[in-house]
Amino acid sequence: MRLLLVEDDDRVAAALVAVLGRHGFQVRHARSGHEALDALVPDGNEPYRVVLLDLGLPDRDGFEVCSRIRAGSGVPVIMVTARADIRSRIHGLNLGADDYVVKPYDMGELLARIHAVARRGTAGTPAENTETPTGPLESRGVVIDRERRRVTVEGRDVALTRKEFDLLALLAQSPGVVYRREQIFSEVWRSGWEGNGRTLEVHIGSLRTKLGLPGLVEAVRGVGYRLIPDLPADSGEAGR
Repeated sequence: MRLLLVEDDDRVAAALVAVLGRHGFQVRHARSGHEALDALVPDGNEPYRVVLLDLGLPDRDGFEVCSRIRAGSGVPVIMVTARADIRSRIHGLNLGADDYVVKPYDMGELLARIHAVARRGTAGTPAENTETPTGPLESRGVVIDRERRRVTVEGRDVALTRKEFDLLALLAQSPGVVYRREQIFSEVWRSGWEGNGRTLEVHIGSLRTKLGLPGLVEAVRGVGYRLIPDLPADSGEAGR
């Protein structure tokens, strides 16, 4: 997930970039409002999913930057600032910020808020084009009918639990892309990751068994899981 961090303090930014990087974010750091607005000009790359916006910038006020972002983009904005007074909070939200976080903050809470706004965000595209697709997903003979919540493998119905279905549908949205464990828990269980690692392992194992494709979902050590879109030619699953 690409994220734009707008922060004039290099020391604060470096620490935050390091933590966000460990949680799977591709972070671009902008040190001023001008850099931030320039970074949001479409350039053919994947759009930013979230902007973390400090209000104390050297060239212009963060509130003005938020207004200009909102005028030209639907990308979710989280204001991250030391300004804790209620008037600033209300002003920021009225300008179109999607969330408002006061420094110092808990990193786990900030990550949860990033995922929350990204889920309901517009990812930098016009609102009318951002509805979540609901058509069937298909990969390697596995067809996931999200409207009927039905899964088939080579035409054979496979009965999944609600969480197993949601987990498979999430991974199948972007085959090959690694979903971090924290993100999976946020998306599927609507809860935090801490202390729930065994639950995810059990559901992944059950999915592999029920689908009869043990290599379909790959664990990426220390990070999370991804759905493998194509089998290697010499895979034991090839030809099933």
